[in-house]
Amino acid sequence: MPFVNTNGIQLAYESSGQGEPVLLIMGSGAAGRVWQMHQTPALNRAGYRTITFDNRGIAPSDAPPGRYTLDDVVADTRGLIEALDLGPCHLVGASLGAAIAQELAIAAPHLVRSAVLIAGRARSDAFRRAQTAADRALLESGVRLPSGYTAVRSALEMLSPATLDDSAAAAVWLDLFELSGPGAQAGGGQAWIDTDTDRRAALGAVTAPCRVIGFADDLVSPPHLAAEIAQAIPDCDYVEIPDCGHLGHLERPEEVNTAIIEFLDKHAAAPSAHDPERGSTERGSAA
Repeated sequence: MPFVNTNGIQLAYESSGQGEPVLLIMGSGAAGRVWQMHQTPALNRAGYRTITFDNRGIAPSDAPPGRYTLDDVVADTRGLIEALDLGPCHLVGASLGAAIAQELAIAAPHLVRSAVLIAGRARSDAFRRAQTAADRALLESGVRLPSGYTAVRSALEMLSPATLDDSAAAAVWLDLFELSGPGAQAGGGQAWIDTDTDRRAALGAVTAPCRVIGFADDLVSPPHLAAEIAQAIPDCDYVEIPDCGHLGHLERPEEVNTAIIEFLDKHAAAPSAHDPERGSTERGSAA
């Protein structure tokens, strides 16, 4: 796996496919390879080059000690784009990744061709602030809860009732969460990144085309908060997908992939190879 040096650390990344670059930015405590389950194959087939990476705190990227800030991970991602000469590129971010993409669109518009913001929010409400505080209190306590308990808690928080009520699907997810370990410990310093501050006014300065994808049963970034991003960004549209929670890109990947690719095709610099109405010229590599 190749690395780039950026913002004083090393970030591990992977690239696949040919065409205009799409940088996929993962959420808290998760590796960039999660995108490879569903999103990167679909994007590669659609004629896009995809770049995934591990945020600081996620091996094999560096995990410096201390509490990370949103500015830290935004600077990391900006440095990756610049080091790989990707800009302007399309961004697809989920959860924390959406917050990073939002900040890049505000502060570095020359690097952003378009952005798809998945399961994000521009502020927190009382319950979401309580969620954050509870997770941090557990982390500070040093208590490590049994993996079976954390698996159930993660399933309740991250998945939709439709998935939980499907016995076969629920069993697979519970096994996955139990194997991945306590979520409150994942990513180390990432747990302290502030995604509660109200950024709605700042988002009014975004000029890149944006689409927000919200999930109907999301308890972390609920639809009413996700929709506020679209309301704050000029000319931004909003797509809500039913029967999925915060991990909707894994629960309902076909619907999510369709929403991503449809949007990217509208804002691609070159005609799409798979869209006969827009020509047959294949996108050239932009990196």
